[in-house]
Amino acid sequence: MLEIIDIALVLFGAIAVVLGAVRAVIGPHMVDRVIALDMLTVAGVAFAALAARASGSGAFLDVALGIALMGFVATIAFSRLIERLPENPEDREERP
Repeated sequence: MLEIIDIALVLFGAIAVVLGAVRAVIGPHMVDRVIALDMLTVAGVAFAALAARASGSGAFLDVALGIALMGFVATIAFSRLIERLPENPEDREERP
């Protein structure tokens, strides 16, 4: 029974990664891309937790914690960047 649950979790995780990658690439706004990258981070944490469960090693949980912390910091950094950008793309200065 647990094998079926593990397969279902991996399948749902793979679907989440594909949908998140699509949204990150074709997202119409920068906010959509940030949320998609945050979703990919959560999927990475879930895969690391599944790997920890499958292998019985706690090292993967350390990896999951590191991924979660980096994702949090990246989301905050992108939010600050978006906050400082002008709302109209025409107002942005073009730099070579």
